[in-house]
Amino acid sequence: MNQPKQIAGHDLIPGTMINDHLSVPDTAYGIPYSIICGREPGPVLLLTAGIHNAEFVGIQAAIELSRELVPENLAGTVIIVPLANRSGFEHRTMSLVYEDTKNLNRVFPGNLEGTESERIAFLLFHSLILKADAFIDLHSGDGFEELTPYVYFVGETPCETESAAMAACVNADHCVRSRCKTGGAYNLAAVNGIPSILIERGQLSLFPRHQIEADKEDVRNIMRLLGMLPENPRTYRKQQLTETELSAPAGGCWYPELHAGDYFSAGDLLGTIRDYFGHTISSVSAPENGFLLHQCASLNIIKDGPMLSYGTYLPDDIDAGF
Repeated sequence: MNQPKQIAGHDLIPGTMINDHLSVPDTAYGIPYSIICGREPGPVLLLTAGIHNAEFVGIQAAIELSRELVPENLAGTVIIVPLANRSGFEHRTMSLVYEDTKNLNRVFPGNLEGTESERIAFLLFHSLILKADAFIDLHSGDGFEELTPYVYFVGETPCETESAAMAACVNADHCVRSRCKTGGAYNLAAVNGIPSILIERGQLSLFPRHQIEADKEDVRNIMRLLGMLPENPRTYRKQQLTETELSAPAGGCWYPELHAGDYFSAGDLLGTIRDYFGHTISSVSAPENGFLLHQCASLNIIKDGPMLSYGTYLPDDIDAGF
């Protein structure tokens, strides 16, 4: 465990709670964060949400956890960032940082001399992520995305086994063993040896109570795994997937045939794109058997933009024994 004595300039004093903002140079926005220092020693867990600012389930879950977790019952330290992309949230830009229109989760580890997104990523990565012993990043379907709950961890990293054990504590039926090792916050954390997962739950910028509670329970369950809360963790067996993303071959009106969480076979029709007279521009068929993780659920679709993501099965599933 890293056991830092300070995080973001604050001394880690057992039994204390801190609410503050991480100052981003040359910007008007500070990034809100909370630090809860347990009375007993233990690991440092980082929880982030709002890297994509319209993914509200994780944001609300993180806000509530920052108020519900207390030092008296905690071993170790929890850092909670409920809203990483604050300017995007306050301007309702979906996944993009308002000032430079970049996707924050594509620019890690960032650049302190770069654009707004790159400066935010740099500070999050160097001030918080690299200080952690474990990292959970909360995401959802964006305002135009339908999504079924699942969890990511990165394969072939120094902490793959530990990350997979964290993923096994998430109450979802599917897990993506990711091949991506660049750009994203949790991806680069894992490459740097910090056990990390990304939880996907929620869709269409909605934030129903049962999904918020499920996110919160997943976080607490992982904290039990890490020895930060009493009691043993519950684990959930999962089908392991590898992910394929399909971009839209044309722009126009999108008519999906399936829903997130559906299975399909090679050759099945996944959806059609039509022009504004209702004529078919493109029919999209499944290139192989798969499981639909998320898809565009809006009428409009953008050429070369997100259309859908599906998983194909890997030979192993994961459980507590991983």
